[in-house]
Amino acid sequence: MKIGILREEKHPIDNRAPLTPSQCRTLMEEHSNLWVAVQPSKHRCYTDDEYHNQGILLREDLSDCDILLGVKEIPAQLFIPNKTYFIFSHTIKKQPHNKKLLQEALRKKIRLIDWECLKDENSKRIIAFGRWAGIVGAYNGIRTTGLRLQGQQHFQLRPMYQCLNFAETQKEFSKVNLPPIKIVLTGTGRVSNGAAFLLDLLNIPKVSPQDFLNKEYPTCVYTQLESKHMFHKEGQTEFNTSHYHAHLEQYKSSFAPYTKVATVFINGIYWDKRMPTFFTINDMKKPDFKIQVIADITCDIAPHSSVPSTIRPSTITNPIYGYNPHTQTECEPFQPNAIDVMAIDNLPNELPRDASEDFGNMVLSRVIWRLLKEESTTLHNATITINGSLNEPYQYLSDYAYNN
Repeated sequence: MKIGILREEKHPIDNRAPLTPSQCRTLMEEHSNLWVAVQPSKHRCYTDDEYHNQGILLREDLSDCDILLGVKEIPAQLFIPNKTYFIFSHTIKKQPHNKKLLQEALRKKIRLIDWECLKDENSKRIIAFGRWAGIVGAYNGIRTTGLRLQGQQHFQLRPMYQCLNFAETQKEFSKVNLPPIKIVLTGTGRVSNGAAFLLDLLNIPKVSPQDFLNKEYPTCVYTQLESKHMFHKEGQTEFNTSHYHAHLEQYKSSFAPYTKVATVFINGIYWDKRMPTFFTINDMKKPDFKIQVIADITCDIAPHSSVPSTIRPSTITNPIYGYNPHTQTECEPFQPNAIDVMAIDNLPNELPRDASEDFGNMVLSRVIWRLLKEESTTLHNATITINGSLNEPYQYLSDYAYNN
């Protein structure tokens, strides 16, 4: 089996890699029947020389490879017919900008496997960049807060993308000088737990949601909310998690009390359009709405989003914009009547070496052995297209895939 590592072609350029140089070497040493080649790249976080020094072949033409590994979606015209591709295709929600990609995968009889859809027998994802999105997103939320603060408590953290790796980033932590504000973090998955990991490293105490709402503290604190803290169903006396996941459209937001006491909101949940928004634009106009900084790691864009002030994604080099809820327009950040929004949609790319190494370890331990089996339910269920047709679990994409 021949495996090719694709050069990332999407703009803005992504610097991550599905396998690091040392991981490619490990893969070939542990499996004598596997061979790996890497497409050269000027932008990848690992240089061509680093792959070459590990004995990995650099080749522009990967047409003789059986399996092609990438990170982000690729330009549709670059699909090599009849190959297997592992990428984040961003098609399973019928994203309009990737309709052509799915159509070309069908036309060229691509076996398209989406990293996002790889799940174990318990329907848990086996591979993701989410933890690093949470770590970077929380750091950016704290950095935004430091820039917004006035007077002696103002602090300026170095952007993460200017650091070689996470170890270097941690040297910035000594600059953090937070007043006794409250930070609310949503979710309990990989993303939010990554954010909690960062807040813990900063020695910010974690408190229960109830204490967060009812107590005052002499230092900065944070709380982490589960679904039962954020949503409710009218007439239901006890939150039923299974019912909630099955009937999202029947639930309403319970988030309002947190907007009255929190200064910083870090959003780390997976959001479904059937779910209610946390709060409305009218809520944001009220005098008791205290949130001044929103680090929206989820980064779904309004109006189809959990946060109405996320009106566009921001960028790694220009991560913060202001939002004026009274005019419902973007403005310069750090204004008295505005809320500062950090909504970068490719956060792990700020620490591409750390994120790539973590991701590659999951590829080696959780994907490769499944790839070497004759059959794998996990791979089948993550395969969107095969032999020119939509795979069975993705027949719901028919109108999206076959209509111009």
